Amino acid sequence: MRRFLPLWLVAVPCALSAQNVTIKKVELAGDKIVVYYDLDDSNSSNEYMLNLYASKDNYTASLTKVKGDIGTEVKPGLDKKVEWNLLEEYGAYKGRISLELRGKVYVAFVKLRNFDAEKPFKRGKQYDIFWKAGTSTPISVELFKGNQRVQGEMSHPNNGSYVLSIPSNAKPGKDYRLKISDTKNNNDVIFTPFFKVVPKVPTAVKAVAALVLIGGGVVAAGGKKSVDKGTPGNSAIPDPAFPQ
Repeated sequence: MRRFLPLWLVAVPCALSAQNVTIKKVELAGDKIVVYYDLDDSNSSNEYMLNLYASKDNYTASLTKVKGDIGTEVKPGLDKKVEWNLLEEYGAYKGRISLELRGKVYVAFVKLRNFDAEKPFKRGKQYDIFWKAGTSTPISVELFKGNQRVQGEMSHPNNGSYVLSIPSNAKPGKDYRLKISDTKNNNDVIFTPFFKVVPKVPTAVKAVAALVLIGGGVVAAGGKKSVDKGTPGNSAIPDPAFPQ
């Protein structure tokens, strides 16, 4: 049975230097709290890192059960929305709670360019990975299959490019991704979307090649048998003698 929690919500306005974040409305929608806000900035190309905090822990740790216009790479604009799942974050909760938005202009240490996770990556091949560098700190680039680390480089120059080599013995699968992290800041970590690793030569092509080889062997064996096979006592007809 769905429970509706009695709450008294208070929105705490947030101001950024040279920019403004205005919380317009906070409402309770079932098990979720929805925060509506405006993010004003004359420079529309800026991106922000925004986090939502609650008074339950005196605004110490950012809330994690959130989605919407929150986190990194939030663009300025009106009518932004954040949904917070109160039950998943705190469980059953009664009482007064205040919310606060905090943020700053966000400059990503790495911002990938034209990474196509839809195309298959072949075993034993190399691929160029490009990004826009936001810092000069060396980075780590690691290849993961699921939660298992396959390989990586732990101190790569943050120069905007990297050559990804897919191991020739990598197991085919759809759960590969790259983890890129700042070597001097554990909080700066990004993951690529999951992508697929496939054999260098498709299985269907291998099967056709095997059939061709097997077929050629049968023909050769058959030809040999037809040459060797014969009735005992029979021999080739001799050429006629030349006239005297």
